[in-house]
Amino acid sequence: MEYKDYYQTLGVDRKANESDIKRAYRKLALQYHPDRNPGDKKAEEKFKEINEAYQVLSDPSKRSRYDQLGDSYTTWQQRGAPGGFNWDDWATSPGGRGGPGNVRVEYGGDIDDILGGGFSEFFRRIFGGMPDIGQQPGRAGRPGGAQTRTAQPPSYQQNVTISLTEAFQGATRRIEVDGRRLEVKIPAGAKTGTKVRVPEAVSTPNGLKSDLYLIITVADDPRFERRNNDLYTDVPVDLYTAVLGGELTVPTLSGNVVLTIPPGTQPGQTFRLTGRGMPQLKNQQARGDLFVRAKVRVPKNLDQRQIELFQELSKTNKN
Repeated sequence: MEYKDYYQTLGVDRKANESDIKRAYRKLALQYHPDRNPGDKKAEEKFKEINEAYQVLSDPSKRSRYDQLGDSYTTWQQRGAPGGFNWDDWATSPGGRGGPGNVRVEYGGDIDDILGGGFSEFFRRIFGGMPDIGQQPGRAGRPGGAQTRTAQPPSYQQNVTISLTEAFQGATRRIEVDGRRLEVKIPAGAKTGTKVRVPEAVSTPNGLKSDLYLIITVADDPRFERRNNDLYTDVPVDLYTAVLGGELTVPTLSGNVVLTIPPGTQPGQTFRLTGRGMPQLKNQQARGDLFVRAKVRVPKNLDQRQIELFQELSKTNKN
């Protein structure tokens, strides 16, 4: 199995802070986003690699584990020890099989959903999922009113990343558990940390059935910033439209809409589009809002006539 250098993928130093990592990710994600590179398979693969690297380096627990693995891997390389690196020491699932209880998540669904295209073997093996340790108590009566705890099978979890578009529309994932194929629905409005329960999906050595929880991570989208159920986006506005007013085409997760802005729109001025945000997880008929920030662009390379007109306008304003 090939070691993945996630720091190199994002082009950041190993000591980079959270802001540095997020800034590098946004820049690269925007550059290689499939919408900007239609039909470009190399850009598509690069986009997947960028997303995978960010999923690890933006998560403190994953990053800590990854850094420990990196130190161990570097030491092994420097020693030149015979034989291959022992990946089993770092696998997060029993036997290093890509998921607890021999669970495998397939990234199916919409072919245009690049983020759902799956992670590398390295990611699945190192960060594929871990069983929750401990038992959930059940109670049974005893003579004299004493209570006993009945051991319940542990629950298992599997990390799944979805795109912001999938979180808006809802998604499905096909999973293979103990040779059985199941299709799990991820509800619209899911957030990072949302748990989707698959009841009694995993067989355990004691013959009991355990629940599987898909732990959702919603990947960043370079077009939108999400705050709870509200979305924020920046839209470029030319100087003339900002001064005179006019119409802007605004992207939303349900298609483009036309926004009319008033004359004298200021840089950074925000407009609210009610109900154009994310659906609420427990009430999908209700939605958040979309806030559109005007990014006014000042023209460059003016010709002589345009310069004269601005100078004339400047004198008029002074009077």
